[in-house]
Amino acid sequence: MDLLVASNIALWIGFIAMAVINYALVRQIGVLYERVAPAGALMVNRTVEVGQSAPQLQALTVENEQIAIGGETGRSQLLFFMSPDCPVCNELTPSVLSAARAEQDWIDVLFVSDGDEQDHAGYRARKSITQPYVVSELIGKQYGVSKLPYAVLIDEHGKIASLGIVNSREHVESLFEAKERNVASIQDYLSQRDGERFVEVK
Repeated sequence: MDLLVASNIALWIGFIAMAVINYALVRQIGVLYERVAPAGALMVNRTVEVGQSAPQLQALTVENEQIAIGGETGRSQLLFFMSPDCPVCNELTPSVLSAARAEQDWIDVLFVSDGDEQDHAGYRARKSITQPYVVSELIGKQYGVSKLPYAVLIDEHGKIASLGIVNSREHVESLFEAKERNVASIQDYLSQRDGERFVEVK
């Protein structure tokens, strides 16, 4: 009988110890998740900044249609700077097209490339791009694009809402998230949140 009681006590002690260990693990996983939170699109631009008016330009698409970039139109614009010979752009294009369909109620997506010698029409057909496709070196210079793939989100008032290098769909969606939260970037949002927590703890 004494052996049975002792075994039950040992089992309960083991159960409580496991519960404490699991609780500690859950807390550590939460801390780790915050530390490796998605960084969002990387901002490396010094030509234009979030909050300023986007350069207003007129451009011709590959189908010879006039299109306006920037300005207060009542709808947001996403400028996706890419190149047919850029492997990352190639992989990301379907995600951009998917995002364009998912967010079509409030945003217009524009593909921007350069290099007249490239097969832009063929690339557009292969990728089933129905959005406006512009070949213009000037637009990239006006928006300070130095690396690809790159994206600039212009809000409905013609202001730059967010921008940065985009290497994944998560990076593209981080531009939308930054606009929604009214911050320059997801990095800024995480920094503000961490700062608020520091003040609360202090």
